[in-house]
Amino acid sequence: MAKTVENDLFDAALAFVEDGDDQDTVFKQVSDQLLVAGAVKPDFYEHLSEREKNYPTGIDMSVVNAEYPNVAIPHTEGEFVNVRKIVPIRLKKPIEFANMIAPDQKLKVSFLFMILNNDPEGQANVLAQIMDFLTTSSAETLAKLFGADDAATIYNVFGNQFLKIRRRFVMTVKIFGSLWCGC
Repeated sequence: MAKTVENDLFDAALAFVEDGDDQDTVFKQVSDQLLVAGAVKPDFYEHLSEREKNYPTGIDMSVVNAEYPNVAIPHTEGEFVNVRKIVPIRLKKPIEFANMIAPDQKLKVSFLFMILNNDPEGQANVLAQIMDFLTTSSAETLAKLFGADDAATIYNVFGNQFLKIRRRFVMTVKIFGSLWCGC
């Protein structure tokens, strides 16, 4: 049996493998499941879709490793969510997202890290931790995550590795914070 992750940013019930043909279908499928779980408010789907159109979240992972699939980090304002979670979603087939850096460029994305954050102050912090995870995890860990066929494996691989990186991130912030303030 797989080891489970104890972490406030993750919930085993909020890890998914989806088979939608496009962004809208996947967002609807996941939003419906999140609504049933009580993680989001009824208007989450509409605001998530609208925000993605205006502020795309696709990330070209070839700059990290040409073997990695592209990812996206969709999210919306905290007023439309009830919790603070990262929802990992593996897509069975790549779907198109606009590039976060160059919105006119379209990327085929195979994995989503959806941020649910009812604390607007913490959005950038969660995003930074996801980027740290993507750039510092071993190729073996990311291959396991990106190739996972079930939600339990996604939850365990992502959660266990993310927890290690998050601890390091928090420690770094504490060290630099105390150096900065002289505490």
